[in-house]
Amino acid sequence: MTDIAIHETNLRSLRFLHRGKVRDIYAIDDERLLIVQTDRLSAFDVILPSPIPGKGKVLTEVSNFWFARLGHVIPNHLLPVDPLTVVAPDERDQVAGRAFVVRRLKPLPIEAIVRGYVAGSGWKDYQRTGAICGIPLPAGMAEAQKLPAPIFTPSTKAPAGSHDENIPFAEAERLLGAARAAEVRDAAIRLYSEAADFAATRGILIADTKFEFGTDAAGKLYLIDEALTPDSSRFWPVAGYRTGISPPSFDKQFVRDWLEAHDWNKKPPAPALPADLLEKTAEKYREALRLLVG
Repeated sequence: MTDIAIHETNLRSLRFLHRGKVRDIYAIDDERLLIVQTDRLSAFDVILPSPIPGKGKVLTEVSNFWFARLGHVIPNHLLPVDPLTVVAPDERDQVAGRAFVVRRLKPLPIEAIVRGYVAGSGWKDYQRTGAICGIPLPAGMAEAQKLPAPIFTPSTKAPAGSHDENIPFAEAERLLGAARAAEVRDAAIRLYSEAADFAATRGILIADTKFEFGTDAAGKLYLIDEALTPDSSRFWPVAGYRTGISPPSFDKQFVRDWLEAHDWNKKPPAPALPADLLEKTAEKYREALRLLVG
């Protein structure tokens, strides 16, 4: 492995604000933030002790690719500032290739999830109810089948260690207001649709994805956080895709499968992962990057 894994950063030149499942966030000033994408990995809403070398760099490059490609749909939080210029010289190795300088915005209190296929928790929901998150679907659909059209299924934003909860669109309207909820839904579906169409030409099916949005002081909506990465999306290879099974994915599924096979109660602390599993997972992330970006 050529990358030195970064489990967490320690930047003394900036004011530390927040450490999430993957990202460390620092204040540059009142208007700007530095977001560093570490190599941390979470599974079942628990941060694992073993980082995936180079994962944060892959997430950053993939996000930058989508931010540039989809900027015509909605503005995003990126600023044209080199992250290396806002930290002390001896801290640059902690941010090189894995950080964004972004606008300081107010995050919306929901996660904007778009689903294009019957997969994961959506498949379980469909088997039980004939719907996904209360949205009725045609009878007789198979696992991994493409939906007639993408659907918007928002969720709450749970703190670390807790599970997000799916909410009906009416609850999103209550939280955001009807006009803002519709704006978020429409932007999320368009972002997903354009990305999915492009990714399919590069050998990747985007089964579903999660977006986050924020607003500035004037109320303008922006795409924030990361975008359409193997962490926030379910990527399947076009080659070998078929319905009726859960296709292999370009993400941490190896890790989930390994954890499921071990006697772990899905509560902290999580077990350490073996080196070969870390490298196998890192290669899946790199493969997704190679296919998408070239």
